[in-house]
Amino acid sequence: MNRVFRICHRGFCIPKTPLTNPNRWFSSEESVSSKAITDLYGQFADKWVYAEVRAKEELMEKVCVFRDELLKNVKEKDDDDDSRLEKLLEVEGWKLFKIYSDGSAMLQLLKLLLEEASPNLAIKVFNWRRRQENSTRPMSSEEYAKGIKIAGRMKNVDLAAEIFMEATTKRLINTSIYNALMGAYMCSGLGEKCQSVYHDLKQDINCFPTSVTFNMLISVYGHRVLIDQMEASFQEMKNLNISPDLTTYNNMIAGYLTAWMWDSMENTYRMMETGPVRPNLDTRLLMLRGYAHSGNLEKMEEIYNMVGPHVNEKHLSLIRAMICAYCKRPYTNRVERIEELMRLIPKKQYRPWLNVLLIRLYAQEDLVDQMDKSIDEAFEHNTSINTVRIMRAISTTYIRNNAVDKLATFVTRAGDSGWRVCRSMYHGLLWMFASHNRIDEMEQVLVEMEKFKYGCSKRTFIILYKAYSEQEEGYRHKLYRVLGLMCKHGYGVPS
Repeated sequence: MNRVFRICHRGFCIPKTPLTNPNRWFSSEESVSSKAITDLYGQFADKWVYAEVRAKEELMEKVCVFRDELLKNVKEKDDDDDSRLEKLLEVEGWKLFKIYSDGSAMLQLLKLLLEEASPNLAIKVFNWRRRQENSTRPMSSEEYAKGIKIAGRMKNVDLAAEIFMEATTKRLINTSIYNALMGAYMCSGLGEKCQSVYHDLKQDINCFPTSVTFNMLISVYGHRVLIDQMEASFQEMKNLNISPDLTTYNNMIAGYLTAWMWDSMENTYRMMETGPVRPNLDTRLLMLRGYAHSGNLEKMEEIYNMVGPHVNEKHLSLIRAMICAYCKRPYTNRVERIEELMRLIPKKQYRPWLNVLLIRLYAQEDLVDQMDKSIDEAFEHNTSINTVRIMRAISTTYIRNNAVDKLATFVTRAGDSGWRVCRSMYHGLLWMFASHNRIDEMEQVLVEMEKFKYGCSKRTFIILYKAYSEQEEGYRHKLYRVLGLMCKHGYGVPS
């Protein structure tokens, strides 16, 4: 017995069995009407989206006008500054905040003031909002999170903790507020306190960590070169099914770079190139620095070809890192490449360490003129070289190029300027004067050696012996005197 059960509601009878063609229950006019309603909804949906966008634009325009008024007000430096700010907030600000009673105007204003690098003004506005809470709507957790962020930007961790405790007392605590306090501690370099806040977050049953939470943890561990903890945080993030984002991977690369773990740094970068999260400009800037520090010149050039214009305009520190890499590694046409990069750095941005590197490079490449130019620049900026290895490289370059006068000038200037002069430099100068038969100047070098407490060694006596033995009879008494001193010191007679 086949029976059809029907549910009756307001006069309609609907069979319980499934319908093979639902459209047969409606007339063609009803179908057309349904399609018209759908089209009408689509038209209004576009208008609703436009209205929402326009409302945000109007909010931004009004807040920007008020922000400009605030910035103009605080530029005046007198005792009435705070009172005028208070009055402006109570009159003009009140009108604006009343229109946007959901707090969006206040949040946007605080955000813009932070972007304008005006955290001091932002915190004054925030504190005014705290004082007005009793006469207006209660403060939201978003406002407290913003206040903590502002305090963190000012590196005022005590104020950040105070705002956090106030939000906790009012039971407004949420993950964003935890994250804001972690960020405040992170900005001040207080990694342990940042970790402590994370442990409190994990104990709070009403809050759950987000990608922002783990990104800060990874950054803290990376800066402190705690790579095991950094990698453990990354794994914990994946265990909680929180997808790593671009900031996560960039922080991982930065951590490996700080620890000079070049293989791990590159593996992370390759993972991004093949994974769902693609590298961005910041990623490639990190890799450029990493390849420069690791001396991987080929890959450094590869990355530079991708981001060169941006680096040349905004990241001169990376240009210096590349120059340093070229100075430390053999590379085809490295001098030409370095000089191209040096032209990108303004003269006023002088760096002593870079000047010294260039002096050593030109000495290694036997480029006397360029080396002289860099040495003159060092003297001009009162830069001193205290490394014997570099000083020897300079004197050796002069000797190889038979530049006796340049060597003599350099040794005198270096000694007078407090550079690290060494005995081998004087020996080189003695030998060069002797080879040019300039005996009087050779003997003056001995006086300079005495001034710097360098007595005669065996090598000194040998140079003098050979110099005097090649002279005429007038220098015989000096030759015998040198021989006597050598015997006295037990050096014997040279063969």
